[in-house]
Amino acid sequence: MSAAEYESVLRLADSLNRDEKLRLIRELAIRAAEDSGRSTERSILELAGLGKEIWNGVDAQEYVSRERASWNG
Repeated sequence: MSAAEYESVLRLADSLNRDEKLRLIRELAIRAAEDSGRSTERSILELAGLGKEIWNGVDAQEYVSRERASWNG
């Protein structure tokens, strides 16, 4: 894959919403493990820091408060 194709794929991935990005990550991880012949059994620690850019600029307390408020309708 050329650098331009790779950048194009990254731009497409950036256009996905959070759930779609997480689904894509899972699918790619499974395929990479299959390609390498390794077991699909993984450590949760491998996910550390994954997707942190999604939360850039988000106030954690504000987010939690909004989520809790949505529970009541």
